[in-house]
Amino acid sequence: MKKAMPADKVGQASEPAQTLAESIADKIRERVISGWLTPGSHLSEVALGEELGVSRNTLREVFRLLTKEGLLRHEANRGVFVSTPSMATIIDIYNVRRMIECQAMAGAHPRHPGVAKMRAAVEEAVRYREAGEWLQAGTADIAYHAAIVELADSPRLNTFFAQVALELRLVFGLLRDPEYLHARYVDKNLLILSELEAGQTAKAADMLRDYLFDAERFILGAYSRLGS
Repeated sequence: MKKAMPADKVGQASEPAQTLAESIADKIRERVISGWLTPGSHLSEVALGEELGVSRNTLREVFRLLTKEGLLRHEANRGVFVSTPSMATIIDIYNVRRMIECQAMAGAHPRHPGVAKMRAAVEEAVRYREAGEWLQAGTADIAYHAAIVELADSPRLNTFFAQVALELRLVFGLLRDPEYLHARYVDKNLLILSELEAGQTAKAADMLRDYLFDAERFILGAYSRLGS
C-alpha cells in the first residue's frame, strides 16, 4: 500500500525541476527584458559559455529554446543573434496589447492588488526619469503594463504577456534613444492610473486604448525612419 504524499509535497510532482538549459534561458530572457541585450546582438557560444559556466551543448539547447520562442535567430555560418522585430510584428504586438490590457482595465476593481503594483512601477519610472536613467524607465514601463494584465486574474494571460513583454522590449531596443521613446509616456501612465484608482475604469480603459494607439503610431514612425 502506497504511503500518502506529505501535504507540503502535494502538487510538486506535477512541477518538474527546472533544467539547466531552462535556467540559463531565463537569464538570457532577463537580459532582454532589462534592455541589456538589444536587437541584432550577437551571442557568442564561447564567451557566453565561459561567463555562465556552462557547456556549449547546454548553450545550444538554450539557443534552440529561445529561437523557438522567436527571441533569437540562427544564421548559417554567422551564429546566433537577438531577433529584430519586423513592422508586422510591432503591429501584431499592439493589437494583442489592446485586446488584453484594455479588457483587463475595463473590468478591474480599484483595490485589486495589481493596482498597487501599477503605482509602484510608475513611481519607479518617475524616479528613473528624474535620474535620467531611461533604459530602467523602460523596464518600469513594462512592469506597469504587466500589472495591468494581472487585473484580469488569469495566470494564463500573465504567462502569455510575459512573452509579449520580451518582444516589446526588443521593439523598444530598435530605437537607440530610450529618452525619446519613454519620456512622453510616464505622465500618461500616471493619468491612467489616477482614473483607475478613482474607480473610473471605463475612462481609464479608453485612455489606455488611445495611449496604445499613439504608442504604436509613434514606434512605427520611428521604425520607418531607421536607416534613412
